[in-house]
Amino acid sequence: QVQLVESGGGLVQAGGSLRLSCAASGVITRTVTMGWYRQTPGKQRELVAAMTSGGITNYADSVKGRFTVSRDSAKKTVYLEMNTLKPDDTAVYYCDARIRTTDYWGQGTQVTVSS
Repeated sequence: QVQLVESGGGLVQAGGSLRLSCAASGVITRTVTMGWYRQTPGKQRELVAAMTSGGITNYADSVKGRFTVSRDSAKKTVYLEMNTLKPDDTAVYYCDARIRTTDYWGQGTQVTVSS
């Protein structure tokens, strides 16, 4: 059974940094695509960053140069380092594991960036 647990969200001022963590169980993180998505009320969930099993990363244009996705396979944890945060980054952030054609989601962690 795949379980993903996010942590590290919180309230931060604009220009600040946060690091989100996604602890995975029931899946070998280095063998699947792991991603971070975010969602605000009334909007669709959007991709923020992802890392394939081969280590290839992909970022939304809005976060390129500010966010970095990484993984620690030994700890079965995926991270999202977020720098130079903006109020527009405020959202619930979700961790995703894509296994074949199925997406598994964590419960989400709130990130709030104040101006």
